Amino acid sequence: MTPAAVLDEAFEATPRVAFLTEDQRQFADQDRALPIGWRQTNSQPTTVRAMLELLDVQPGQCVLDVGCGSGWTTALLARLVGPSGEVIGVELVPELVEFGRANLATQNLPQAHIAPAIPQVLGLPDRGPFDRILVSAQASTLPRTLVEQLRVGGVLVVPIKGWMHEVRRTDAEGPPKVTRHGGYSFVPLVGG
Repeated sequence: MTPAAVLDEAFEATPRVAFLTEDQRQFADQDRALPIGWRQTNSQPTTVRAMLELLDVQPGQCVLDVGCGSGWTTALLARLVGPSGEVIGVELVPELVEFGRANLATQNLPQAHIAPAIPQVLGLPDRGPFDRILVSAQASTLPRTLVEQLRVGGVLVVPIKGWMHEVRRTDAEGPPKVTRHGGYSFVPLVGG
């Protein structure tokens, strides 16, 4: 199956409408960010797809989903890693942790779960290394803490100052390979 077909299958199996608040469900098919409360959004589908294409998730991988909000990206990632993989979503807003967990519980994806983010700590440094890290909030600079949580060969996708960045950790000591992609708008990353 081609990477595009794999993504198509994940999106089809994980309808966005199941991850929206009741008042936003009528807009689920619109390609725009939708509010989910607490000044956070469920990102527009084309943006999520572009990020997942860059992330290039493979079956069996361990993935960290930073700023998982409604849990939609966590569920999509869980479909991509399959039953032999693991996805951990982290979210700073306690109410969204509960909202995301409730949404995720409807999907029968035991390989995925959502945890509260640790205040003043970016990612889960005690849990890594991760094969992939997805960040759904805009950083002001490259979050080195997250790069350090990648295993060698791992990929981080993060918006920085309005531009999507693909960050590949090529070795344990040297700087990562960073590629800048298209312009995007996200809510700010706390601590990043």
